[in-house]
Amino acid sequence: MTCYRAATEADPALPLWDAVAWFTSPKPIPIKVLHDVHRHGRHFLLDQPSTPLVFLLSGQARAAQAVEAVAGLIGFLIANRSVVDDFTVTEVRAVRF
Repeated sequence: MTCYRAATEADPALPLWDAVAWFTSPKPIPIKVLHDVHRHGRHFLLDQPSTPLVFLLSGQARAAQAVEAVAGLIGFLIANRSVVDDFTVTEVRAVRF
């Protein structure tokens, strides 16, 4: 949760990262929830590729390093247990703008 707070209150002078995390969940995420995530104002997008119970969370974060940007993205899931209450991250990536 600390990483998500750090990402949401990041110094604007820090580099901007485009981060992505693939994760699995034992339960489906409702379509409405998938569409509502982008309204959080963080340029986040939650999508479901064609594979059942596999999801993709992407977003932008300001951070000194890629690992911090990814941690902020995962922190979003932890901070928003109403979106997904149980998940396993399978892969992550971050690219600096």
